[in-house]
Amino acid sequence: MLSLNNVGVAFGADILFSDISLQINPKERIALAGRNGAGKTTLLNIIAGKREPTTGSLSYPSDITIGYLPQHLLTQDGHTVREEARLAFSKEIEIQKAVDRLSLEISERTDYESEAYMELVQRLANQTELLALYAPQEQDAQIERTLKGLGFEQSDMERQTGEFSGGWRMRIELAKILLSRPDLLLLDEPTNHLDMESIIWLEEFLRRSGAAVIMVSHDRRFLDNTTTRTVEISLGKAYDYKTNYSHYEQLRAERYEQQLRAFENQQELIKKTEDFIERFRYKPTKSAQVQSRVKQLEKLERIEVEELDNRKIHFRFPMAVQSGAYPLIAKDLSVSYGDYNVLSGVDLTVERGDKIALVGKNGSGKTTFVRTVMDELSYDGELKHGHQVEVAYFAQNQAALLDPDATIYETIDRVAVGDIRLQINNILGAFMFGGEVAEKKVAVLSGGERSRLAMIRLLLSPSNFLILDEPTNHLDLASKAVLKEAIEHYDGTVLIVSHDRDFLDGLVDKVFEFKSKKVINHLGGMADYVRQLEVAAAGNEVGEVQAERKEVGEVNEGRADYEQQKARQREARRRQQQIDRIETQIEELEQMIADIETQLAATTTPELLADYDKRSKALDAAMIEWERLMSQ
Repeated sequence: MLSLNNVGVAFGADILFSDISLQINPKERIALAGRNGAGKTTLLNIIAGKREPTTGSLSYPSDITIGYLPQHLLTQDGHTVREEARLAFSKEIEIQKAVDRLSLEISERTDYESEAYMELVQRLANQTELLALYAPQEQDAQIERTLKGLGFEQSDMERQTGEFSGGWRMRIELAKILLSRPDLLLLDEPTNHLDMESIIWLEEFLRRSGAAVIMVSHDRRFLDNTTTRTVEISLGKAYDYKTNYSHYEQLRAERYEQQLRAFENQQELIKKTEDFIERFRYKPTKSAQVQSRVKQLEKLERIEVEELDNRKIHFRFPMAVQSGAYPLIAKDLSVSYGDYNVLSGVDLTVERGDKIALVGKNGSGKTTFVRTVMDELSYDGELKHGHQVEVAYFAQNQAALLDPDATIYETIDRVAVGDIRLQINNILGAFMFGGEVAEKKVAVLSGGERSRLAMIRLLLSPSNFLILDEPTNHLDLASKAVLKEAIEHYDGTVLIVSHDRDFLDGLVDKVFEFKSKKVINHLGGMADYVRQLEVAAAGNEVGEVQAERKEVGEVNEGRADYEQQKARQREARRRQQQIDRIETQIEELEQMIADIETQLAATTTPELLADYDKRSKALDAAMIEWERLMSQ
C-alpha cells in the first residue's frame, strides 16, 4: 500500500532520524511511539506529503487517498457544521473515475492469486463503498451519525462553525476526514479534544473501518484498543513491533536491557583495547598489533543507549493540615449562565480522602461545577466547604498567570519548600523540562508547555484538596505515570476532570457522571462506567446503521450484485488455494513413498513397512479430498 524507503530528515548537521524503511499494509492500525521530539509528527507530515524527506523516498499507488488530522489546524468560517462536514464528499467525480479505472485494470488481469491483484480488489471495494455513500439522503445520515458520535447535538448541525471553540472545530475536521473514507488515516493526538464517550465511539469506528491507520497518541488505553502494531522512533532509528502499545512497552524494556548489556560489554572491550594501545604505543615490536587495534577502534560501530530510559522519579505532594471529614457538600445546587441552566438540583457529598473522577460529555457541566466550587460562579442552593479545607486548583487558564520573565527553574523554585527542593531538577526532567530547557524563559514557551509548568507549580503547593481540570492534556505517558503515582500517594481529597481512562483506572474510587444537568454517582467505579459506554457505543453503531438502512432503503441492485460477485470470487479463490495445497501434499507423499520403495528394494524392516503403510493411507485420503474439491 505504502512504503518508506530509507527515509531520513536532517536540520543542517543535526539528524532527526535516518534510514527508516517501513511497509504499511491495507487495514493495518499502527501506533507511532517515541519521546517528544523524536520525529513522530515529522514522519506523519512526510507520509501526508506536507514535507519532503532529506533522504530516501516514498512509494505508493497514484490513486491512494490520505486523511491527515494534525495537532493544530486552522479552519475557515462561513459554513454551518453540516455544510462544513459535507465538504468531505467533494471528490465524488474523482472517486467515480478511480472505480472505472480499477474495474478496467482488474478485468485485464489474470494473476488472481497475487498480492497485487488482491490489493486491487480491496481498493476497488473501498472506492465502491465510498461511492455508494454519495446519494444525498445517505450523505446527511452519514454526516449526522459521525458528528453525533463525536459529541455534537442535533441542534448544532445548523450552527455556524465560528461559534465553536478550537477543540470543537477540531472535531468537525476529524468528522470530515472520517467521512471521506481515505485509504490511510494519519491521526496526531486525535483524543486531545474528545470526551470519553467520543473516544470510545472513535475506537469503535476505527475498528470497523477498512482504512489503514497511523496515529500518535499519549492515551495508552486508546492505543491498546485500536492498534495492533507499534513503530518506535528512538535515537534516529525505527523499531517495528507487531503488537499493541502495552506489549510493546514490555518488549522495549527487554530490548533496553539487551542494549545496556551490549553497551557495557563494548565499553569494556574499548577500555581493554585503549589500554593495550597506550601500553605498547612506543614499542617497535608491537607496532603492528597497536596499529591493528587502532583500526579496530576506528571501525567499531558504537552502541548507543537511550538516555534516561530507566529513570523513575517518585515524589509526594506536600500536605497542608488535615481537612474536616466532609470537604465538600452540595444540596439542590443549580448553576446557570444567564437564562441557560447548566446544573439543576445537584446533591453530592465528598468525603475526606476520596479520589473522584468527574466525567461526562464536553459541555455537560463538569468545568462549571469546578468553577462553582472555586467560587468563580454564582449559584442557587447550598455548597458547603468543610473545616480547614485548602484547595489547590489546576485549570487551563492558570498558565496565563505565570511570570513571563522568570525561567522554568525559577518558577518552580519560588514555590518548592522543604525536602522537595532537592528534587526540583528531577521533577522538571520528569515533566519534559530537563537539562538546559529549565533555563528557558516562560515567555518563549508554547501554550502546552506553560500548562505543564503550571501543573508542576501547583503540585508543589501544600494543600489537602486537589481539583484538577484535564491535567493530562499536555503530558506524555512517562509524565502521566509520575503524576498518577503522586496522586495515588496523596493523603488529601482529589477531584479530577479527565477523559483519560488509563490514567483514571486504579486511581479513583468514585465516579460522578454529569448528565442532563444532574450528577450520577456510579457505584461500580471507572470499570463499570467505561463498560456502560462501550456497550452503548457498540449498540448505537448497530442501531444507527439499521435505522439508516431503513430510512434510505435497500442498497441498489447493482451494489448487491457486486457484493455477491465479490463473495463468489472469494469462495473460488479459497477453494483454489485448498486445491493447490492438497496437490502439493500429494506430490510430497508420492515422493516419500517412492523413496521408501527404493529402500525396501534393498532391505525390508518393520519400521519401513509401517512408514510405507502410513504414507499410502495419507495419499489415499489426500486423493479423495482432491476429488471432492475438484467436483465443487
